[in-house]
Amino acid sequence: MEYACITPLQGSLIVTDDFHNSESLLQNKDLYKFIWVLEGSLDLAIDHMEINLVKNQVIPLSNVHHIRFTRISGKYISILFNSNFYCIFKSDSEVSCNGFLFAGYANPLPMQLTGSQIHALGSIVSDIRLEYKEDDSLKEEMLRLHLKRFIITYTRIARKKYAIEPAHESALYLFRQFIILVDSNFKEKKKVGDYAQMLNRSPKTIANLFSLYKLPSPLQIIQERIETEAKRLLLYSNMNAKEIAHILGFKEISSFSRFFKRVSGKTITEFRNQYKER
Repeated sequence: MEYACITPLQGSLIVTDDFHNSESLLQNKDLYKFIWVLEGSLDLAIDHMEINLVKNQVIPLSNVHHIRFTRISGKYISILFNSNFYCIFKSDSEVSCNGFLFAGYANPLPMQLTGSQIHALGSIVSDIRLEYKEDDSLKEEMLRLHLKRFIITYTRIARKKYAIEPAHESALYLFRQFIILVDSNFKEKKKVGDYAQMLNRSPKTIANLFSLYKLPSPLQIIQERIETEAKRLLLYSNMNAKEIAHILGFKEISSFSRFFKRVSGKTITEFRNQYKER
C-alpha cells in the first residue's frame, strides 16, 4: 500500500508500508521520515548503528540518515516527505522540531507510544489516507496540514518523554538553534566560539546552560556531528580518507586521522574493515 502526493514544485508526501522494497525511496537524500511499527518488530541499520523497533515504536529520521531494513517481522508504515512539500526550516516557529526530531546525528529519537498517543497519531494517518482519495485543488494544502499535525503531535510526545517543561523552553530553543547551526556549518566551523558568536552568546554561557539541563556539551555536539558524517562517507562513498578529510574541512589527512581515532576509538582502516565484513 502506498499513497503519494507529488506537487508541481516537486514536493513529496508518501505514506507506505513497502518502503523497504523501494530502492528509489531508500536512496532519496531529500526525504525526512517517520517509521512506525504497527505489529511485531523491525530491525534497521541506520548509518552504522543497528536499531530494533517493536510494536508501537516510532522513529523520526532526517534526510541525511542512511537507512537499510535488515529484518521485518510484522507490519509498519512510513511517512516520508521532502522540504518542497513541507519545509521544517521555514516552519520552525510552527512545529519546533528542527534540531530536535530531525538532526544529522547517528542517534535518532525512537519512542514507545501509549494508548492515547497511538490513537492521536493513528487518527492523523487515517485523515491523510482519506485526503489522498480527494481530487480537488484543496488536496495538497489539506495533506500539508495533516502532516503538520502529525509532526506537532509527535514533537509533544517527545517533549513529554524528555521532561521538557515550559520553564525549559528557552534552553531547548538555544539547544535546537545550536544543533541547526552545527548541522549547517560543521565542515567549516569546529570551535564552540564560532557558534557562540553566531548565537550572540558567550561560549561559557552556552556550556553552562547545556550542563544545567544535562545536555551534551557544545564541543561534544560539534565533534559527534563531524564523526557521524565521517562514518557515513567512509561507509557509503568510494572516497578515500584524504578526500573525506578535505570535505570535512581538515587541512591535513593526519589531523583527520588523529581526530577520528580519538572520537571513535578506531583507525579509519579499522572502521572501514569492520563494517565491510558485515
